[in-house]
Amino acid sequence: MGKNTNINHVIQLNVAFVFMATAGTLARYIDMPVPFLIGFRAIVAGFIIFLFCKWKGIELRIPKADRGVVFLSGVLMGVHWITYFYSLRLSNVAVGMISLFTFPVITAFLEPVILKHKFRKIQIVLGLIVLLGVYFLVPELDFKNSYFIAICVGVFSALLFSLRNIISKGRLGHYNGSVIMMYQMVVVAVFLGPTYFLYDDIDIIGQLPAGLTLALLTTALGHTMFLTSLKHFSVTSVSIVSSTQLVYGILIALFFLKEYPDSNAVVGGAIILLSVVLESLGSARKDILNYFIKAKKITGK
Repeated sequence: MGKNTNINHVIQLNVAFVFMATAGTLARYIDMPVPFLIGFRAIVAGFIIFLFCKWKGIELRIPKADRGVVFLSGVLMGVHWITYFYSLRLSNVAVGMISLFTFPVITAFLEPVILKHKFRKIQIVLGLIVLLGVYFLVPELDFKNSYFIAICVGVFSALLFSLRNIISKGRLGHYNGSVIMMYQMVVVAVFLGPTYFLYDDIDIIGQLPAGLTLALLTTALGHTMFLTSLKHFSVTSVSIVSSTQLVYGILIALFFLKEYPDSNAVVGGAIILLSVVLESLGSARKDILNYFIKAKKITGK
């Protein structure tokens, strides 16, 4: 893989994170019940991705052996979105996104176990650092406090997101990212089908521009590009680089919603990002070493 190709993959990954980072602001801006909004998001995004696949002539068939994994990844995706949006609604973009971004270290713990990789002891230290960061976010250990509930729900959402990414990498990584995303959207849309009849008086027309932005920009483009990038990086490496999404998301919320993170969110977020940077340094060193080993085998030098 050439240097320019590597740079293109990194650029694509960061563009995906900018698109995905709009979810935090849109979740708080769009005035729809969360299950209805997620269902709407899945239907529109799934349809757009389907049209894209047909236009590009991409094979849509998934062998029977992998359909159960696709279904599971779709369920994980749907519940992740619902819990993440509730976390954002209960707090603000900064707290909701910081809680979610415990997922890189969660992934670092789970990926070696699920994909049978070697476990590194430093990940225990990083996990403790993340817990310290979450501690600064938590105002008080009280389930009557909406921020505490938001953080708990956000961390649970991070766990689901980690599992979805690991499964997508381990069993579905050889498929086109658009195809997997489309079927995941189908699962989410069907899964939330009953909720479409539970709500009345939803101003769909008034919320349509923001809803379509969420479905097209954040989901169809952002998440598909993210899934595609899993072919070129390890799940842990992608999770680590995705910490930039946290910065993008907070800046977008600051610009559009005028939400400024408080001192606890800044300290907690900085500590969590520290763990991500430390993990990044370790993973980068390992990836560089593997690159030179492969290059040596190819050239025979």
